[in-house]
Amino acid sequence: MSLTRRDFARQSALTGAGVALAGSVGALATAPNALASTDTDVETAPGAAGNAADARHGVGYGPLLPDPEGLLALPAGFSYRIITHSGRTRLESGEFTPSNHDGTAAFEGPRGATLLVNNHELKGPRAGWKYPVPLTEGLVYDPAASGGCTVVEVRRDHVAEWVGIAGTSTNCAGGSTPWGTWLTCEETEDKAGQNGMTKDHGYVFEVDPEDRRANRDPRPVKALGRYAHEAVVIDPRRGHAYLTEDASNPNGLLYRWTPPAGFHHGRGRLRTLADDAGVLQAFKCFDSGGRFVDDLSRATRTGTVYGVDWVDVPDRDARTTSVRKQFTTGQVTRARKLEGMWWGDGGAYIVSSFARAESPLQHDGQVWFYDPMRRTLTLKVLLGVNPDPAADGAFDGPDNITVSPYGGLVIAEDGEGVQHLFGATDSGRTYPIARNELNIGTEEEPEYSEFTGVTFSPDGRTLFANIQEPGIMLAITGPWKRQRR
Repeated sequence: MSLTRRDFARQSALTGAGVALAGSVGALATAPNALASTDTDVETAPGAAGNAADARHGVGYGPLLPDPEGLLALPAGFSYRIITHSGRTRLESGEFTPSNHDGTAAFEGPRGATLLVNNHELKGPRAGWKYPVPLTEGLVYDPAASGGCTVVEVRRDHVAEWVGIAGTSTNCAGGSTPWGTWLTCEETEDKAGQNGMTKDHGYVFEVDPEDRRANRDPRPVKALGRYAHEAVVIDPRRGHAYLTEDASNPNGLLYRWTPPAGFHHGRGRLRTLADDAGVLQAFKCFDSGGRFVDDLSRATRTGTVYGVDWVDVPDRDARTTSVRKQFTTGQVTRARKLEGMWWGDGGAYIVSSFARAESPLQHDGQVWFYDPMRRTLTLKVLLGVNPDPAADGAFDGPDNITVSPYGGLVIAEDGEGVQHLFGATDSGRTYPIARNELNIGTEEEPEYSEFTGVTFSPDGRTLFANIQEPGIMLAITGPWKRQRR
């Protein structure tokens, strides 16, 4: 059923929703870290980045201190532990940990252990990578593909790692399920015969961190569509799956999958679905005046609220035409680099990493919140275009995201120049948590890999995050505190 213009206008009046700026140019905030505090006159330690004033007033943890080991700058009182390191740590089977760590989720394991499922974003033939995901017998989808997932068991004095799925491609993000499994997403549209592949790719696969037998004979969940998947979340109440697409020419879409009547979620149930089970739809937004919104970059103020309708996907398996190209102008809303998602507060937090010339307006990051009950999309965080990415102190290019047990969000940065983990409060203020200090470039032209896979342990005491290249999983601990509004 469509959400009518009248319904949305009445709802906006009742909830105090902000007026959207669709169709207008507006003045996009261009100051770096536009939503952060501007109290920058506080003296900090040499080489430190952060805002001591914000920390004293309850926002963040203070300035980041350089790491003598040259890996991870953290606030005072925080420390890190390397959990896995591609080419150095080894799997139970003896092979080296695969490279290019990406999306990750943490689950409660047996006898106090934490189980993490870790994506490895490896695209194309195996020969192109020094450390692909090993082709473990019974766990391989396409023997030509280099990507997949590993499962990492972390205890206080022990770490073990094994393959969860192999032979998949470009495993970027994904999402945990309410029933305790991981959905790994392929960010590719390669078909059999393309780029060395022997099977079609661009699907979602389910990986069980606890039951290794459940991962045997991997099958794609074709009902969720074939496209450049990024992330997925499951509405635990209604059973809908929401999925992001990281693609351009044209920009990607946000999707909703509605399960068929009588279907009940649970471990291994998704792989039993028919390829055309349920209904896959793409989103279509409009403002409080009923005007269609062609692209999410139109929003130039936090608090902007759009109503959302859903439009059926004609051919979810994209047999001849990519799913996002099956819609004509005016049918759906688009956004550049729809990336990480996380379910929390009764809805889905959704990232649009940046917008450039391929979008109506430019920005360096948005975080939206979709409320399935009200069917509204609200802009929570907006980062203005960063004029100097090489300078520390500004944030750009949010990617993977998680809801913090201490309030607000924790976001992995995938932008230009310096790379951070940073927090965002409920009111949109941002603060630093960590900085990647591992230079994989040269002294003359330094380069720092993106952060990925940000997720808290089930008890909330440890923040896990990855440095994608070369592939390092880190466990961060410290004096976490509630972030006030």
